[in-house]
Amino acid sequence: MVDLSVQIGSVTLRNPVMPASGTIAEGFAEIVDLGRLGAIVLKTITPDIRQGTQPPRVAEFTDATLFSIGIPSKGPDYLLESTLPVYAGFGVPVVASVSADSVEDFGTLAAYISAPGVAAIEANVSCPNLRAHGQAFGMDPEATAEVIRAMKARTDTPIWAKLTPNVGDIAQIARAAEAAGADALVVSNALLGMAVDAENMRPRLGNVIGGLTGNAVKPVILRMVHQVAQAVSIPIIGCGGIANGEDAVEYLLAGATAVQFGTVNFIEPAAMEDAIAWIEAYCRRHGVTEVRALTGAMSPRHDQKSPLQSAVL
Repeated sequence: MVDLSVQIGSVTLRNPVMPASGTIAEGFAEIVDLGRLGAIVLKTITPDIRQGTQPPRVAEFTDATLFSIGIPSKGPDYLLESTLPVYAGFGVPVVASVSADSVEDFGTLAAYISAPGVAAIEANVSCPNLRAHGQAFGMDPEATAEVIRAMKARTDTPIWAKLTPNVGDIAQIARAAEAAGADALVVSNALLGMAVDAENMRPRLGNVIGGLTGNAVKPVILRMVHQVAQAVSIPIIGCGGIANGEDAVEYLLAGATAVQFGTVNFIEPAAMEDAIAWIEAYCRRHGVTEVRALTGAMSPRHDQKSPLQSAVL
């Protein structure tokens, strides 16, 4: 019997698998048993109602997808009155995701949606800070810390900081978020990129620049998870190019406690359920009785066994 449960601060997950924000919708439950997941992360909302960016919003590549959605949002009232009740009956923790243009709005929004049924709030600090000429909060350690402090001051609900990979030293940002009181870190959001339609001599996205996701980004984000794991003591949720159970285990071994599946949900809706079964089978194959033992168990060198391998073998 393998114990697949993991602990993200005060939140207990029955297994380490969850969707990334914005990659599932209400209809997903018609083809996937959401009750089997470790948690459900909802689409990011903003304090106001937003339509998102102008189309086209997606550019596809062989092993990656470039998105520029612009966080379309129906606001916090819709979340509490319509979205949350849809997911409340699945018996798994529901994580809200928020974005705002100012530190104050992050705090206000966190307080407003801290309602029964919201197990944690994911702070999408990759959004622009209007007081810093549009630079994302997550690109600056102090701005990141200000957001987390503002949210922690207004709610007792656990706060997960979703970091941006578009920085020179993600460990520095991670330490700032931890020091400000973040209960966990999501590593990470999408890499900035763009695509050009050469024949028509114009950008392929209506917003020109978008976020690159999919399996092609996994080596970059996996490296960041490893670096962040060396820098902080709070749980890390890996997010970036995860498409199956093997990808998920790689993230766990690199230092993550749990993982988020993103782009693959648009391609293969059963990926998360399949991954849970694969992780359990992997643990049995390697004599691991608790999946949490995989976190950070990667051996430091190719010719050395990890502490976990030494204990098992």
